[in-house]
Amino acid sequence: MLQPHTDQQYIDALLNNEVHLLNELYVKYSGKIKSMILKNNGTEDDAADIFQESLIDIYNKAKNSSFILTCPLDAFLYMVCKNKWLNELRKRKNSRVTFTDTEQYNISDDSFKEASLLFNQTERGNLLLSKLSEMGDACKKLLELSWSGKPMEEVAALLNNSYGYVRKKKSECMAKLISMIKQSPQFSALQW
Repeated sequence: MLQPHTDQQYIDALLNNEVHLLNELYVKYSGKIKSMILKNNGTEDDAADIFQESLIDIYNKAKNSSFILTCPLDAFLYMVCKNKWLNELRKRKNSRVTFTDTEQYNISDDSFKEASLLFNQTERGNLLLSKLSEMGDACKKLLELSWSGKPMEEVAALLNNSYGYVRKKKSECMAKLISMIKQSPQFSALQW
């Protein structure tokens, strides 16, 4: 099991609305994000919006799952804000982006690697859940039961089907889910 980074305290502060730590979070990280966005065709308002939206995304992820921060928050927050800002620039069709200010963050390459892995893992999970929700109820229920850790014999009994049928149907549902994920525009943007 992965151990939480000491910066998990900020994720907990978001969840519990701990004003003192939230103020510390803003003081510690908002200036760095503002600098990055200003250097990449953004305004102070853009920076404030991106920072706030990123914190809301992190809050929602933590609230709706067992999200554990396993890397420094500055690296993870930078990755979330950078990706959110790149998406905004794509919407605006602005192509002059430089992102050269990572040195000021004093973040090691390992921290960026960990943050990138955590970000990609989170995004892959979101994509999987999104495509799973688009599937039919029978496939969705079968996959969720099989992923719950129950033996396939028990899953078959719960679904009132034979073991052989449930195994075959699970393979078909998985193939369909994988196909849906690979056809998604988000798939190519994620590092697998």
